[in-house]
Parts: sequence; structure tokens; C-alpha cells
Amino acid sequence: MATHKIDRTTEDIHRELTAIFRELKDPRVTGSMLSIVRVELTNDLSYCTVYISSMNGINAAKEALKGLRSASGFIRRELGHRLRLRHVPECIFKATDSIEYGASISATLHSLNLDSSDNTEQAAADEEKDNGDNA
Repeated sequence: MATHKIDRTTEDIHRELTAIFRELKDPRVTGSMLSIVRVELTNDLSYCTVYISSMNGINAAKEALKGLRSASGFIRRELGHRLRLRHVPECIFKATDSIEYGASISATLHSLNLDSSDNTEQAAADEEKDNGDNA
């Protein structure tokens, strides 16, 4: 039963952090397109690790972390007001390059798909040529 409560609270924190990030006015945070990749909450609800990724790469995410760390008091206060928790967890922000990594995998798969369709078209052209020679 306790894990269900932690999972639900983790989802609530993720949702509210997304909304709070939109309200921040720090140019380090608003200048890069941030995404919350994952939120991990400790069992005693005292710490919350938030993994942040940026569409502009890992360096932009690291720069945004500086802004998030400076606004951590505001973020924690807003979480407390919105979620009405007895004890609001302290947020620990970490940068990750998962969006950039996912985009590179997608580009690789897309290039493989194009190569295979080119090979299919070439095979169809070769087959038509062979059929024309046999007739």
C-alpha cells in the first residue's frame, strides 16, 4: 500500500513541477526547452531526485540546472502549496542526455529504414530487368 502512495505522489510531483517550470522567469531555465525525464522519491518522502533533459543537449541542461538550483526554494514552496503535503521533499536536480540520445537512435533507425527502402526499390528494378530479359 505504501508503494502505491509513493507512486501517486511521484506522479503528482512530476505534473506540478512541469507546471512550475513554465512559470519560472530565470533565463537559464526558460531559454532551453526542458523536459522532466524521471522523478524518484525516497520512501520517507524527504528527497526527490528530478532528472532533467534539454532538447538543446546536455550542456544546455547543465546550464538550466544552475537556474533550477537557485530557484529551488521557490519550487519547493510552490510544491507545498499545490500538493498540500505535510512534508515537502527537497528536490535534487540532475542533468541527463536522454532526449539527445533518443533523437540519435531515432535518426539511426530512420536512416536504416531509408536504406532498406532503397534496397527494396533496387531489388524490384533488378527483378523487372530480369523478367524483361527472359521474355
